Amino acid sequence: MSRPTPAPPTEGPGASAPDPDAASDRDAVPSPPSDAIVHAHNVHKRFGNLEVLKGVSLTVDRGEVVVLIGASGSGKTTFLRCINHFERIDQGQIFVSGRLIGYRPSPRGRLVEERSKVIAQQRADIGFVFQHFNLYPNKSALENVALGPRKVRKFSRGQADELGRQLLRRVGLEAKVDTHPAQLSGGQKQRVAIARALAMQPKLILFDEPTSALDPEMIGEVLSVMRDLATDGMTMVIVSHEMGFAREVADRVVMMDDGVIVEEGPPDQMFDHPTHERTRSFLAKLL
Repeated sequence: MSRPTPAPPTEGPGASAPDPDAASDRDAVPSPPSDAIVHAHNVHKRFGNLEVLKGVSLTVDRGEVVVLIGASGSGKTTFLRCINHFERIDQGQIFVSGRLIGYRPSPRGRLVEERSKVIAQQRADIGFVFQHFNLYPNKSALENVALGPRKVRKFSRGQADELGRQLLRRVGLEAKVDTHPAQLSGGQKQRVAIARALAMQPKLILFDEPTSALDPEMIGEVLSVMRDLATDGMTMVIVSHEMGFAREVADRVVMMDDGVIVEEGPPDQMFDHPTHERTRSFLAKLL
């Protein structure tokens, strides 16, 4: 009989003492596929007694656009935040571009949390676009975009500013380089946030309901930028309730419910011929 898979965190809040005889959680899984940007295996996440993720496994290939759908509380955003280790996982592994995120194997064969400096380096390859923008209010649009390349990628100020101007031009905000967030509309703020994510030259961008905080007339301008990114081959995982956008842009739609993936497939299959009752009932309320 195989031993149970141990929970990765063995250091920090709530961690248990390592068991030298336990099998390594990492060793239980083969290396991720060579073309996978994201490879998540059996991911569990608890908040106290509440188990939010109950064994999520998902692989996202290079250049693929995956849209996560499901009711509020289904675990979509938590899973997204686990991919770049904004949330610690309690069991399983997540690889990005073949690199284990957030943890390393200890000499005893258990997974322990990486040092914060290493985690920060890992996050540099993973863009994250938040629901509520998370821009620095005291910095201009250009300063928000150029800060990451200067601080993390070690660009000179001139290099970072030139990159920032190029990216603001790309998202249609070349006239707003000196404007602070308080003077921008919601759609403009989100486009600055997308430019900021792109400035780190990431291998992957995660979008957490990027249009849910916007007025209806501003949603289209953000989705247009995201369509262009998909056309350019950017690998994206998107939590969204924009079903029309998902049908148009996604390579794959993933339905989550109660902390698990219940169904996934191409958009036409998921929207026109869903097989799981939970997917059918969820979509019936939106379409």
